[in-house]
Amino acid sequence: MLLSQLTLTDGTRAVAARTHGQAHLVPGAASTRDLALAAWEAGRDLAAEVAARGPGAPVDLAAALREGRVLLPVDHPDPAHLHLTGTGLTHLGSAATRDAMHQGADETLTDSMRMFRMGLEGGKPPAGQVGAQPEWFYKGNGHAAVAPGAALTSPAFALDGGEEPELAGLYVIAPDGRPLRVGFALANEFSDHVTERGNYLWLAHSKLRPASFGPEMRVGPLPAHVEGHSRIIRDGTTLWEKPFLSGEANMSHSLANLEHHHFKYAIFRQPGDVHVHFFGTATLSFADGITARPGDRFRLDCAEFGLPLENPLAQDDTEAAPVAVATL
Repeated sequence: MLLSQLTLTDGTRAVAARTHGQAHLVPGAASTRDLALAAWEAGRDLAAEVAARGPGAPVDLAAALREGRVLLPVDHPDPAHLHLTGTGLTHLGSAATRDAMHQGADETLTDSMRMFRMGLEGGKPPAGQVGAQPEWFYKGNGHAAVAPGAALTSPAFALDGGEEPELAGLYVIAPDGRPLRVGFALANEFSDHVTERGNYLWLAHSKLRPASFGPEMRVGPLPAHVEGHSRIIRDGTTLWEKPFLSGEANMSHSLANLEHHHFKYAIFRQPGDVHVHFFGTATLSFADGITARPGDRFRLDCAEFGLPLENPLAQDDTEAAPVAVATL
């Protein structure tokens, strides 16, 4: 089952469920967050909650996407209560790319490679045990979450704006503080790779950028092997393309281990909050020497996750002057 959020032609919000290619509105649901909390209160999973409500009116999701009416597949009425975070060096092909960016002339083993090896050796612990801690980063809150089709805007001070094709886990925190995974979605964890390459300690700066995910979210377990396609389209022509892999068969950490090391912090278990956690990638156009420019379109395709995720790149032309802080 795939779920999405959209604005109807009359301006109201709705949730659509898609199975076997046909999408229908979910009666009585204006948001996937509310739908998830209703499922939790009823003591059933999300798919059962949707089934219990029966199919509503059919909806043309592809048309809604073209018309700019498809929203993020999960959000929060207060953007400050949606958290964008992620983990890196989690995929079996990710170490070489990151190591090449961080390698110094006098280093034989970078900190990135050490972190990756920790994941290889202890990222998939037996059930009930805690494994190696992954790299973790913060991207922002709901103000940085960009709807499918909308522009990913690189700030004026950025040195680069590049795609990161991956999967994200989508979560709602239950009233008792328990994290509830509502689904998975395609995600573009847009980052500044030139800044990161300058010094790996600038990773935090490079990640404070907008991100997009969706348009649909897959409900239920994540397949062990996921293969998608990432491309950059310039002036209607594909400039660069490459497949990307995800799923636990292609990862050095288990999902359970990554989730534990995020939600072990009580601050991330506040009732009602929404979390979007990016699981990492091994595929970057930047690693192939590609520099995206404003007007380029990033496109991610993976049939198992529904409609493609496509966002244009924009550049904030505001002068990058020092921010003046006023004293009260």
